Amino acid sequence: MASHTPPSSTYEEAPLISNRFIVRATIAVAVLAAVTIGVNLAGRWIGQRLELAGHTTSTETVAVAIGEDALRLPENTIRFANQRRNGPAERLDLYLAWPRMQGYSEDDRSLFSDISQSSGLIFLQVTESVMSRDMSGRLEPIYSHLIEGPAGNAGHGLTLHRLRADAGYGGEVLLTAARPGMEQYVVRCILPSAPDKATSGDCQRDIGVGKDLSVLYRFSSAHLADWDHIDAAIMTFVTDHLVVRAAASNAETTGDTASNAAK
Repeated sequence: MASHTPPSSTYEEAPLISNRFIVRATIAVAVLAAVTIGVNLAGRWIGQRLELAGHTTSTETVAVAIGEDALRLPENTIRFANQRRNGPAERLDLYLAWPRMQGYSEDDRSLFSDISQSSGLIFLQVTESVMSRDMSGRLEPIYSHLIEGPAGNAGHGLTLHRLRADAGYGGEVLLTAARPGMEQYVVRCILPSAPDKATSGDCQRDIGVGKDLSVLYRFSSAHLADWDHIDAAIMTFVTDHLVVRAAASNAETTGDTASNAAK
């Protein structure tokens, strides 16, 4: 029997990659490239925003009233954007580069943005006083009853006192220093096991300023050698930025007027 030979067209194979597939693949590659570029640009933008992280280089001043006191401060010294406004407030959070006692700037960007360098910052929290005594004033009536064991030499003119485990201070120690004609200097610290393990806020102290302000400030134990200079600088900084309430009220009114005019 004669074999049947199919038409030659039956054996013609379709191309492995069709023109339609090539077009679709080209479009997909183009879209992917566009997305990649977009992600890259967005990443850079987001990175820049994250690096700024709420900081501002603006030195425009804001007048803030806290209780019976008022402060006029550059915006770049105020940590949080929602606090950079004229008017009354319950508290202000500030940060300053030590020893220049200045707020955020491009020159100090890494100091404010890189946590590994943040030991060069001092953090302040300004509120209305809720206690009649600041930390120095609380030494005799409160802290002296919480101290146990012998005192030690902490260097830099400071004396170290250990606090009772049940005192609720979680491993903190009390450092004191005599000051001629003034109450003793008192600061609480969580001292690191090694100098290179110091954090940006392992020491804290509060002082009274103005009519009724409490200024709690935190700094790195790496700067304990400068304890007296830091304390004086904090007092000077806050005092220099105090204003009378009338001036603060005028600034608030001016700010409100300008805001209303812009609407």
